[in-house]
Amino acid sequence: MARARLSTAWIRALAEPYLRGYRAERETGGSLRGYWFRWQVPRCQTSLRRRGSAAVHSQASFGFFVGYLLHAGHYDFLAPEPPECLVFAFVQPVGGGAHRRLVGQPESLMRKTFHYIRWLTHRPPRFAFFDREIAAMVRHNSMRDWPPNKYQHFSRNFFIETLAWLVRSGLVGKLREEALRSAGAGRSLRLKNSPHDRESWHGEKPAARQSSPREGP
Repeated sequence: MARARLSTAWIRALAEPYLRGYRAERETGGSLRGYWFRWQVPRCQTSLRRRGSAAVHSQASFGFFVGYLLHAGHYDFLAPEPPECLVFAFVQPVGGGAHRRLVGQPESLMRKTFHYIRWLTHRPPRFAFFDREIAAMVRHNSMRDWPPNKYQHFSRNFFIETLAWLVRSGLVGKLREEALRSAGAGRSLRLKNSPHDRESWHGEKPAARQSSPREGP
């Protein structure tokens, strides 16, 4: 595929109205070309250490990828026929707590959404589900038989149709709610393990705060 036929800058403007609130990150390496749309949430866990308790931070991110697969690479589990256009929902890190809860469990959000969206989409290409891969719920379509000068036009139609189904299924909004809920839990845990709180446990009154900045999601 020539560079001109692989233009992806337009994908962001196309997808953003469907994925409001998700942060767009361009992908230009490996086998993918396109955009990640994600909520990235600090997740805190407490661990006991010799000098007291401390918060250990890791990152969980939820969202969608919209773009192209140039070669199988790490996505050979799709049995692709590249070049392909594809859209998938993801929870990272794979195998982490958020992934197990939202993807891996028998009644997980992603699994239940997959069964519903399969009912919505009767004609191919249909959505597929992978509970141990980054592309947890994916719809992909080979472009091998498309005229090269129609790649953008046909893939645009594919993206619009797929994103509309994801919105209709409720997954776009529910992943956003999960991210906001996780962010709120993380803030509560950080406050619990803040120096002010640790001082108050020893009978010392924390210094008064005159104002607190408004926090984002």
